[in-house]
Amino acid sequence: MDTHVQAPPATPAAAGRYPDRGQPQAWTARQADEDRSWVLRLAPAHVEALHKALAHAKTVGKPLLQWGQADFPLDEATQAILREAIATTQGRWGMCLLKGFPVDVWSEEDTRLAYWGIGLYMGVGRPQNRASDVMTDVRDAGGSYKTKGGRGYNTNAELDFHMDSCDVVALMCRRTAKLGGSSKVVSSIALRDEVARLRPDLLEVLHQPYYHSYQGAQDPSQPPYYPLSIFGNHPAQFAARTNRKNLVAAQRDFPEVPRWTPAQAEALDLLDELMAGEKLCYNMELERGDLQLLNSYVTLHSRTAFEDYEEPDLKRHLLRLWLAVPISQELPADWDVYYIDVRGGSVRGGMRGSGISPEFLEYEQRHAKALGMLFEPWAPKVRKEDGILPGGQA
Repeated sequence: MDTHVQAPPATPAAAGRYPDRGQPQAWTARQADEDRSWVLRLAPAHVEALHKALAHAKTVGKPLLQWGQADFPLDEATQAILREAIATTQGRWGMCLLKGFPVDVWSEEDTRLAYWGIGLYMGVGRPQNRASDVMTDVRDAGGSYKTKGGRGYNTNAELDFHMDSCDVVALMCRRTAKLGGSSKVVSSIALRDEVARLRPDLLEVLHQPYYHSYQGAQDPSQPPYYPLSIFGNHPAQFAARTNRKNLVAAQRDFPEVPRWTPAQAEALDLLDELMAGEKLCYNMELERGDLQLLNSYVTLHSRTAFEDYEEPDLKRHLLRLWLAVPISQELPADWDVYYIDVRGGSVRGGMRGSGISPEFLEYEQRHAKALGMLFEPWAPKVRKEDGILPGGQA
């Protein structure tokens, strides 16, 4: 099946600064294992530059949202490998693993400061939860996953395959689990191709809207659910979005949304089967100092359950950023109900939450300008007083 193409950089400020890594393509687990061109490694000079930037940042004395790149000054070579990592996520594999961050010599707070500084060179951070946090701790905090309002990042549970609500989800691995916690990644382009091969009758169903629950992390002005197709309907750009937990939650919690048809339920079951299969599912063991970057539109990811250590500073701990990036693709027009701005290279995505501050609004506009990204102030496409959203299956 013909692979959809990716748009070129959306803004003149981004054009030419990022290496060309080609277009996203379908890949299998075996291909990802045999061709490791998606794995990059920091050189000693990069690590030294990070240490110097962190030493400077610790003297700044400003909240993170007030930082600019000058507050975490990196040399051009280190900036270049961060741009290369982002470019790799937009190319063939839709993912990048950048190894070698010195988390063993950084304290938890040092890692947090350094990671925010690194993120300033990759994209604009997006809010991730009800509290509108722009950096979250991925560790077992005793949360519940498949419950009303549940999220996976604060549990030790096995997760459904999903994508995060951003152009690129970035995970910095600070500590690994005692047992388990393996990362799983699937090419959603390959997933689409498998559906077309095995059950072409269900492919059309997956291009129709399904209702998703926001799990309580929407802006207070928005309805608690939204309609979005699993496979996007852009004429040239492939994009996929699914999260079984949030799909089930919309059916469970909101009787006013349309019920799944038998074909819609069957299509979701097929996706679950294919994503877990050995052909498509690539298992990735994150190590300390790894930065995993995934393009949310062409990959889906999951995690196995894990057992943790008893000692607090040995427990599994990753830091997560959701990024809007300067060379992102254009999205389907009807995905604006969720992403608000579907233009390539725009500041978009995130789960708005109820804690958006004036400081965050100033940060995203200022940093969008610094990165040469398209920016429009956020405003909901549909408000909760509008009632049932258009586009669902009756």
